[in-house]
Amino acid sequence: MNILGINAYHGDSSACLVIDGKLVAAAEEERFRRIKHWAGFPSESIRYCLNEAGLSISDIDHVAINRDPNANLLKKIGFTLKNRPDFGLILDRLKNAKEWRSIEENFAIAFPDDRLDAKIHHVEHHMAHLSSAFYVSPFDEAVVVSVDGFGDFASAAWGIGRGSDITIDDKVYFPHSLGIFYQALTQYLGFPHYGDEYKVMGLAPYGEPNFMEEMRQIVLLQDDGSFALNLDYFRHHKEKIDYEWDNGVPSVGALFSDKLETLLGPKRNEKDELTQRHKDLAKSIQTMYEEAFFHLLNTLHKKHSIDNLALAGGCAMNSVANGKVYRNSPFKKVYIQSAAGDAGGAIGAAFSVWHNFGNHKSDFVMDHAYWGPEFSHDEIGDLLASKNEDLVTQGCTVELIGAEELLCRKTAQAIAEGKVIGWFQGRMEWGPRALGNRSILGDPRRPDMKDILNLKIKRRESFRPFAPSVLREAVPDWFEEDDDVPFMMQVYQIRENKRPIIPAVTHTDGSGRLQTVCKNANPRYYKLIEIFSEMTGVPTVLNTSFNENEPVVCKPQEALDCFLRTKMDVLVLGDYFIVRENV
Repeated sequence: MNILGINAYHGDSSACLVIDGKLVAAAEEERFRRIKHWAGFPSESIRYCLNEAGLSISDIDHVAINRDPNANLLKKIGFTLKNRPDFGLILDRLKNAKEWRSIEENFAIAFPDDRLDAKIHHVEHHMAHLSSAFYVSPFDEAVVVSVDGFGDFASAAWGIGRGSDITIDDKVYFPHSLGIFYQALTQYLGFPHYGDEYKVMGLAPYGEPNFMEEMRQIVLLQDDGSFALNLDYFRHHKEKIDYEWDNGVPSVGALFSDKLETLLGPKRNEKDELTQRHKDLAKSIQTMYEEAFFHLLNTLHKKHSIDNLALAGGCAMNSVANGKVYRNSPFKKVYIQSAAGDAGGAIGAAFSVWHNFGNHKSDFVMDHAYWGPEFSHDEIGDLLASKNEDLVTQGCTVELIGAEELLCRKTAQAIAEGKVIGWFQGRMEWGPRALGNRSILGDPRRPDMKDILNLKIKRRESFRPFAPSVLREAVPDWFEEDDDVPFMMQVYQIRENKRPIIPAVTHTDGSGRLQTVCKNANPRYYKLIEIFSEMTGVPTVLNTSFNENEPVVCKPQEALDCFLRTKMDVLVLGDYFIVRENV
């Protein structure tokens, strides 16, 4: 059975292919379109998935979409009759629903030479999220939780996954949403772009939670473990909020009302200086989110007494909160797949359809994130030959190193010398994190490495941290928690005696957003870190995404272009070791 899963007409559009209960390919559309968070119909992601499996559109049996316009219909009608929102808001919702119903037309336009005979399945948004976490997890039984902005008129859902079934216990419906709370306050702090919430998370450790009295007026915890918003501080429930998504980067209008500024003071404009007040607000926003998040989790554990937790939804990208699950709740094991946000809904929709046909829970477990395109040795060689003049002009030397041990040793030595390395290997990662195949690497021991990276490549806010990739077996010696974190989805405290050793990946509060690296998941990346550890005694390298204010690179051409236009020292492109002299 060939199932194509898609997330379309929303930020982080994506596609995946599931064949007989196993994931074969998955990719986000932004990597092909080169526009961050690209929204629309994911034709290029679909094309890639089909090519990876050697299939055509006519070979697809089922198409699963992570949204159902008919879901929660009574709730929608009831809200409209009770609240009588702005007519523009109603028209906007109807327009979005119409787009979802014209999915067959989009396939016909994108694939004019082939015929789609597949059955179309609309999977309710949060069921897709829950499925994306549970059905690819190692758990036979787990509490399942989805928390995000909105999808199909709900912002959260939770229940139990057992075997091949997921039962939803309850939901939080529009207009109440933890995701909207975090997004609105992110806008208030002067970070207006879609997906900027991670900046607030990175800023929070520099502040103190001095605005909790105000935050608790905005988010109201409920006795059943859920949450509600004080709607006086928001606009989304009564006015049409500008939300542009058609074939480009999503853009969301202001979600907060004037009363929020009355409560918290004047909003920050994007170009304004970040003051201690803004840092304290960021800390308070993060703390309020965690209060609501753990209020829900603790209520669910008390109710079900199940120690496994599977998380999904855009809010499951909050790696700081995720890293506190073991400290702030009784759960013993947590699983979050690498694309926990809306992109991951493509996988959830596909696996939901697979199980709806009565199939047993697949033995497939997503224990790595390498589901995207890869490129042959010959393709890379041809590219370098065609760009030889540009490479010579910039003083670059190109060396082909056939022995993996030597390739990793030369790279580890360059890292130890303080050089900045572009590392492009194998299949591209699924999800927003670079996990050792499309990464920029540096020496975590250098206090100035963050400044070097920002100066040479990233050109981003100084408060944003860089991540450590750590050999799995070394985690208990270097971190206060010992866990599998293959997708960089949890922030843990670095042991106090280790923090001075790896300052470049230690955040101001002593934490690090680690990635655990296992030999069986990524042998070459593991080998590199292992050799670096032999050289330095430090079993970790600094890892950040291979990009410069753009989506993470997908193709060798994009990696080489990024290398040539920045001040990167070394590019390891497959088996080719490219050094720029006198950077």
